Amino acid sequence: MAIENKTVEVLADQAALVQRSQEIILSRLHTAIASRDRFTIALSGGSTPKPLYESLSSQSLPWSKIHIFWGDERYVPGTHQDSNQLMARQAWLDQIEIPEMNIHPINTTSGDPQQDAKQHEAELRQFFQTESGFPTFDLILLGMGDDGHTASLFPYTEALSVSDRLITVGNKDDQPRLTFTIPLINQARCVLFVVAGDNKSSALKQVFAAQADEMQYPSRLIQPQGELLWLLDQAAAAEL
Repeated sequence: MAIENKTVEVLADQAALVQRSQEIILSRLHTAIASRDRFTIALSGGSTPKPLYESLSSQSLPWSKIHIFWGDERYVPGTHQDSNQLMARQAWLDQIEIPEMNIHPINTTSGDPQQDAKQHEAELRQFFQTESGFPTFDLILLGMGDDGHTASLFPYTEALSVSDRLITVGNKDDQPRLTFTIPLINQARCVLFVVAGDNKSSALKQVFAAQADEMQYPSRLIQPQGELLWLLDQAAAAEL
């Protein structure tokens, strides 16, 4: 699984991980705004990115040119404690002067996950002005679970095989989630994995192995046309 544009960095601890993640995001942000006058980023959920979001909230940035999306979302209301949107709003977006129209959450309120997936796909196509094919995000931020999943692309689930849509329904313990598809993630200019914790080390070894089952370790399927950056703390990188 040799990817020419893949870079792996191992950082000392979480503080260093947050600092380096922020440096990369700000660098890609300034490049995007200089060349296209806007920056599009898709956020990840989980506990690892929360201190990163808190750090970004103290930055002075051209918020009106920054558009926030989510790579996946649990099928709960946006006010639910398990919502990725709620976490990012509390840690970051509620602390800054960003136009509400620049925040693009995944709707989870119709009661029909498939319908909400179609609606969000239509919203993405309208925003990016792409009637067909896959739009290009400037940066997609991803984490990785201890089972090797990323976004809501879980091992041996149907979502891994979806290649003709932007958004699909993932499944975790019979609980639906909405998620970017693999081709949409792989269209990004930059994919940034931020992975911390010794519970990730054995899966990470398989994700980085020359050969392993992609259906068992879905993070192996993330091979973007742009940059692929992996930031790891020493605990996560222990078995590499």
